[in-house]
Amino acid sequence: MPEIALTDEMREAFANSITTGAVPLVATASSDGIPDMAFKASIMVWDADHVAFWERAHGMTLRSMQENPNVCLLYRNAATRQAWKMWGVAQLLSDGDIRQAIMDKTIQIELDRDPDRKGIAVLIRIDKVSAGGQVIMERA
Repeated sequence: MPEIALTDEMREAFANSITTGAVPLVATASSDGIPDMAFKASIMVWDADHVAFWERAHGMTLRSMQENPNVCLLYRNAATRQAWKMWGVAQLLSDGDIRQAIMDKTIQIELDRDPDRKGIAVLIRIDKVSAGGQVIMERA
């Protein structure tokens, strides 16, 4: 099984998710196991084995990631028949160069909803990717 190597197809799908109406979901769970799911329009492929997004809501998703960094992402575009599920571990960045770089690449519509730039950059190391119910990439 190949190591994690997020593809250009994934990069493009996430980059266009707001215009295609296929905004990814992020699933989290608190330390007590209480689940949460939220649409995150700013999810982007960051590099070969990370995705990132701008967390501006400061709600349950953020609280859950602070307690339990394990997350799952779901992307599905019925029109293009693209779908991936990704599991990983989130790192929360409230300052620093990587936070700034993620903010700089965040789509404008999300930044407009955070005019004071109080958001937190989330960098997720992807450990497993599935498509069509089959694992297609996994960290060794």
